[in-house]
Amino acid sequence: MTVDPEALLDRLDPEQRAVATALLGPVCVVAGAGTGKTRAITHRIAYGVRTGTYSPSAVLAVTFTARAAGELRERLRGLGAPGVQARTFHAAALRQLAYFLPRVAHRQLPRLIEHKAPVVAQAAAACGMEVDRAAVRDMAAEIEWAKVNRWTAQDYQREALKAGRGTPAGHDPAAVARMITVYESILKETGAMDFEDVLLGAAGLMMEYPQVADEVRNQYRHIVVDEYQDVSPIQQHLLDLWLGPRQELCVVGDPNQTIYSFTGASARFLTDFPERHPGAVVIRLVRDYRSTPQVVWLANSLLRRARHPHRGVPAAVGQGVELVAQRPSGPAVAYRSFADDGAEAAGIAAAVRRLVSDGVSPHEVAVLFRTNSQSEPFEHALAQVGVPYQVRGAQRFFSRREVKQAVALLRSEARAPSQAPTLTRVRDALGGAGWTAEPPVQRGQRREQWESLDALVRLCYQMHDAGATTMDAIVALVLDRQAHDHAPPGAGVTLASLHSAKGLEWDAVFMAGLSDGLMPISLASGPEQVAEERRLLYVGVTRARERLMLSYALARHEGGAASRQPSRFMVGLWPDEAQGAAKAESLGWVSGGQVGRGPGTGERGLRSAVLRRVDGELDPVEAEVHERLIAWRSASANAASAPAFTILPDVTLRAIACAHPTSIRELAAVRGIGPVKIARYGESLLEVLRTPHARRA
Repeated sequence: MTVDPEALLDRLDPEQRAVATALLGPVCVVAGAGTGKTRAITHRIAYGVRTGTYSPSAVLAVTFTARAAGELRERLRGLGAPGVQARTFHAAALRQLAYFLPRVAHRQLPRLIEHKAPVVAQAAAACGMEVDRAAVRDMAAEIEWAKVNRWTAQDYQREALKAGRGTPAGHDPAAVARMITVYESILKETGAMDFEDVLLGAAGLMMEYPQVADEVRNQYRHIVVDEYQDVSPIQQHLLDLWLGPRQELCVVGDPNQTIYSFTGASARFLTDFPERHPGAVVIRLVRDYRSTPQVVWLANSLLRRARHPHRGVPAAVGQGVELVAQRPSGPAVAYRSFADDGAEAAGIAAAVRRLVSDGVSPHEVAVLFRTNSQSEPFEHALAQVGVPYQVRGAQRFFSRREVKQAVALLRSEARAPSQAPTLTRVRDALGGAGWTAEPPVQRGQRREQWESLDALVRLCYQMHDAGATTMDAIVALVLDRQAHDHAPPGAGVTLASLHSAKGLEWDAVFMAGLSDGLMPISLASGPEQVAEERRLLYVGVTRARERLMLSYALARHEGGAASRQPSRFMVGLWPDEAQGAAKAESLGWVSGGQVGRGPGTGERGLRSAVLRRVDGELDPVEAEVHERLIAWRSASANAASAPAFTILPDVTLRAIACAHPTSIRELAAVRGIGPVKIARYGESLLEVLRTPHARRA
C-alpha cells in the first residue's frame, strides 16, 4: 500500500514542516537544543524519497559520531527510507578511500592507527625531545590541529606563533614542527595513517583523479550535514569536493553549541552559510520540546548575558536561537554548594540514590563535569551507595570481550533451527554468555559484565518491539550497530564530561564542579576561549529534561580553605545559599539541613518546623495568604518580564503562608528567602501579609 507523503508532515510543527518541505537548493537550519532537528531532517529526507524528489541511494547524511549516524539510520528506516546512507565524515571518507584507492591509484588502504600516542612518542624520541604522557597527549592534539586545518609542519610553526598557542612541555613551535615531520615519516614508512589522514586522503584522491570526483558526485546528489557548527576546515573542504558545482546541500547547526574550536572546528561555516550560498533558505527551530520551562529559562539566561551577533554575520544565523519552552512547568532548578569535593560527590550520590529509590531509572540520570579527571570521586561515591554507573568515553561497547562473545552466540542461535519464540531464543543465547534475569549481588567486574549483557538484552527487546520479530532480523540489526560502533544506552547512571555529553539527554542531570577555575576552566585565557566555556555550560544545562541541579565545592580537600566561588557565568543567576538549599530540598535532591552559612539555631528550628508542614494541607487562613502571595508573585513577574518561579519558588510561598512573618527578621527565617530576595521583595511581601484578612485570628 502506498503511503501518502503528506502524512509524514502531520506531526511536525510549522518550522519543522518548513524544513521537511524545503527539498531543493541550499538550506540552512539553525536549530536550538531540544528543538527536534533530527526529526526535521529525517522527515525532510523521507519526504523527499516518498515524493520521488530523491532517490534513496543518492542521499548522503553526514554527522560526527557513530551514535548520531546510527540514530539517523534507525529513524530513516522507520520512516520508509532505509536506502539512505547515514555516516560520520570519517566513515564516509574511509569507505571511499577503500573503494577507490586500489582502483585508480593501485594502492592498498594504509593501516589505520586508533591512537597517535605510540607514534608521537617515537617521533619525539627521534627528535631528542623529553616527553611524558601528558606531553605526548598535547603533541598529538597539535598534530590534529594542524591536519584539520590542512597545514604542513612549516605551516604549523607559523600559525602556532600567530595564534599564540601554548608550548607542549615547553617545546617551542619549531621543535613541534620537526616532530610533526618525523611523525609523518614514520606513518609513511610503516604503511599507516591516522584518522585525519582519512579525510585528507579522500580529499586528495578526488583532487588528483577527476573521475573519482565525478563518480562520487553522481552517486550523492543530495547531502545533509548535521551538527554543522562542528565542521573543521578539512571536513568543509571534503564537503565542497563532494558537492562540486551543485547547491543541493542542507546544513543543520547551532552557533550556541560550538564547543570544539580547540580541535579546529569553526562555526563560521554555519554563520557564513547565507553569504557563501546566496539565496539560501534559512529556517530557525526555536520550540524546545526537551526541557521544562525552568531549565529553558536558565539556558537562555546564560547566553543572554553574553549574546552578541558575530560581526558581519546575518543575525538569523549568527545569534543562534532563544529557546521557547513547550513542556509543562517542572521542578525548580536546584543550586547547592558543598564543603569540599568529597562532600559534593557524596551528596550527589545520595541524591541519585533517592531518585532511583523513587523510581527514576539509573540510565535516565547523568552527572556531568568539566574534565574527565573529575570522574573518580563520583565513581567511588555511587559505588558506596550501590548505584550502577557507566563512564562515558571508556572502552567501546562492542569491543568488550563479553559483548563480542554474546554477539557470536546470537549469530549462532540465528543459524540453528528452532520453533521457540524469538525473545526466548535471545535470552537463552545471552544466558550462555553469563546474562541472568537478576543482576549479581557483588560489584566489580562481574557486575560490569552483566550490565553490558543486560544492555544488549534490552536492545534486542527494543528491536523486537520495533518490528524485528525474527532472530535473523535482530541479529542483522545488532551486526549493523556493531559495524558502526553504535552502542545501546547503558543501564547505569552516566558519568561524563560536558564535551562527551553533547547530543545526549537525561531526565535528571547533576552538573558538578561549577566553581570559577573549573567553569570556565583556568586554561581558558582569551575572550574566545571563555565564550566557548560559556557555551559548554549551556550545552550541559540543555541536557536536562526535568530535573537539574548545579553544584560546586567550596574547597578541594576536607578541611581546606573555602576559597572557591560559583562560576562567573552564574553571576546574577546563582541564588543565595539558603534559597539554593530550599530548592534542592523541595525537589528531594538533598537531605535537610543547612548549606553554607545560615541563621542561628533558633531560626533553623523555625524553618524546620515550617518545612515539616508546607507539604501538607493548608488551613483556611494559610490558604488565603497563599492565594495572595501567588497573586503578588504573578504581578511581580509581569512587572519584571520574568517567569514566576524566578521571583520565589512554590515551596517558599507555602513556607511564608505557614510562618506568617511580621517583620524582616522573621521573614528572613523562612527557608528560601536570602538577603538578595529580602532586599528586593521584603517590604512588598510584608505589605501583602499585613492585609487584615491575611492575619491569623
